[in-house]
Amino acid sequence: MTESKTMFVDGREIPIRGERNVLELCRNAGIDIPSFCYHSELSVFGACRLCLVDIEGRGIVTSCTTKPEPGMRIRTTTEEIRKMRRIGVELLLASHDHDCPTCAKSATCKLQDLARRLGVTEVRYPRNRPRLPVDDSSPAIVIDPNRCVLCGDCVRACREIQSVGALDFVDRGASCRVAPAFNKKLSEVECVGCGLCATVCPTGAITPHSEVESVWSDLDDPDVTVVAQIAPAVRVALGEDFGLEPGTVTTGLIAAALRRIGFHAVYDTSFAADMTVIEEATEFLERRGKGGSLPMFTSCCPAWVKFAEQFFPDLLPHLSTCRSPQQMFGSVAKRILPERLGVTPENLRVVSIMPCTAKKFEAKRPEFAGPAGADVDHVITTQELTRMIKEHGVVFNRLEAESLDMPLGYKTGAGVIFGASGGVSEAVLRYAAQALGGVRGGDLEFREVRGEKSVREASVTVGGETLRIAVVHGLANTRALCEKVLAGETDYDMIEVMACPGGCVGGAGQPLPTGIETRSERARGLYEADRTLQMHAAQDNHMVAECYERHLDGPGSPEAHALLHTGYHSRRRIADEAISLVGGDDEAERLAVRVCVGTNCYLRGSQDILIRVMNWVEEQQLQDSVEVGATFCFENCGHSPNARVGDRMIESCDANTVIAAICEKLGLPVAGRIGAAPVGAGQ
Repeated sequence: MTESKTMFVDGREIPIRGERNVLELCRNAGIDIPSFCYHSELSVFGACRLCLVDIEGRGIVTSCTTKPEPGMRIRTTTEEIRKMRRIGVELLLASHDHDCPTCAKSATCKLQDLARRLGVTEVRYPRNRPRLPVDDSSPAIVIDPNRCVLCGDCVRACREIQSVGALDFVDRGASCRVAPAFNKKLSEVECVGCGLCATVCPTGAITPHSEVESVWSDLDDPDVTVVAQIAPAVRVALGEDFGLEPGTVTTGLIAAALRRIGFHAVYDTSFAADMTVIEEATEFLERRGKGGSLPMFTSCCPAWVKFAEQFFPDLLPHLSTCRSPQQMFGSVAKRILPERLGVTPENLRVVSIMPCTAKKFEAKRPEFAGPAGADVDHVITTQELTRMIKEHGVVFNRLEAESLDMPLGYKTGAGVIFGASGGVSEAVLRYAAQALGGVRGGDLEFREVRGEKSVREASVTVGGETLRIAVVHGLANTRALCEKVLAGETDYDMIEVMACPGGCVGGAGQPLPTGIETRSERARGLYEADRTLQMHAAQDNHMVAECYERHLDGPGSPEAHALLHTGYHSRRRIADEAISLVGGDDEAERLAVRVCVGTNCYLRGSQDILIRVMNWVEEQQLQDSVEVGATFCFENCGHSPNARVGDRMIESCDANTVIAAICEKLGLPVAGRIGAAPVGAGQ
């Protein structure tokens, strides 16, 4: 090793291999510097001040914000650093609820772990924050601000990975908190329910919205028959909560545990995933052959569907009309199981066990309900199933594996790989390979669409025809791809979208932590499960074929379409009211100025525009003439940021163009750039 490519950490010479900061370098060298707000997949924030190191010649700095330099000499632990870290954790604890035994994240709380690790045995500082109400308005996640330590991970994840921006820091100083804008509840803003904020939250401030008690209530009701469906990704993750390695397939143990808990029958969502493949591939080939809307986007991910409804309603005709496997299973189960199980439809309950929090929202969409109620009655996550298993006293690792119930427990490998990013595309390609006259889908693995890269492209030739496929995960990546599609810059036939990084294996309902390595191992487990099954193409599932023959009149039929397909609608507006921020009591005689703070405009600086215009109006003492307000959408997102001054719409605006328009409307001399001499009422 040469000095030009190394640095010294606690006296050891460590090579520099392109790490973006000292914290990463130390961890790669086996030195675990404590940190709280740092997340390898997010931007560096440097808020917690726990990852301190002492650099020779510089003093104590945060390692997450310091780039490695050749010849740098650092110490990671000194008496001064240890004291500073303990004080930092104490201050975090002082502003945090101490109800740890009842917290949903008690077993995985990073704050608890750091307190134990750093030897914090008392909190010498009094709690200095008032209690705030818990926001449980969303069916997907719950926000408890009393457990928040303002690390900002959720804000950055929502903005950087998902490009939604539903959360941000609100208020200042000691009153600062994380919340949606303008005191809205989470159900009232553009949250898509993906739960990534809950995944990265190191405490119990953001957690999945639990439905465990509702499931227990149904299980305890002697007049109710409760059945379960297990999503593909659950089987390769649940074992982690019981000491097994990520990727370990535990389908048989899960089936045994659910029967011990009291479920009447246990089925596999992969059965419905096989059905989804058949319907989606049939739809895709029909669109391709008849000139339908292409590229066709997959519709299995409910967070992506809601994202499209909110931000890209122009692309809704491009979404597959297929319901997700969860909802296909629910509609089929409510149709055929009452007769098979000897129960009335009203007394049958379908419980989904999912890796995903957005599935909770999806199950409550009004279009997924029939005469007997919702197609899927309850959705619990992998984490919630762990809780139920432990609460019931089932010793999971000592169970003997049991088989799933038929016919809705039978599946092929195509349905199983749905849980990994690229799995839906591969399953469709296996179907298309046979449908287009090529080799049977069960004889092929389409590795071109597999991998961890956030956006992947593949051109696959089957039956003499070339299909152009894109696979994307993470909604920020999806946004960029959607904008290219709208601009005519792509030439894809099909695009698979998963909101969660890595696909369903990285869902917010999975055991924590959910990092890149863990997601990779879970995906590997799904592909191994595929290889061990006898059949690998959805069209070879004879029980799906029997279901089509007896109940649905064949794939793509009107009966199948009514039961297995759906429609979408624009959700672009999250509220139709404007929020007045500057102005007097009488609005009738004042000029109305509206600045859009919807997500597209917000991400392009509309909040800064709003603040600058508000400040200018106050400086010019124009409150009696101008009423400034925020609104949520002018439905002109392609030209954001947008503002309206009176009846004039201003596209791609900045603060100065808005102020110039105000001056023009009021007949005032046009103001110079912000900061110029006062004009208007002050002159």
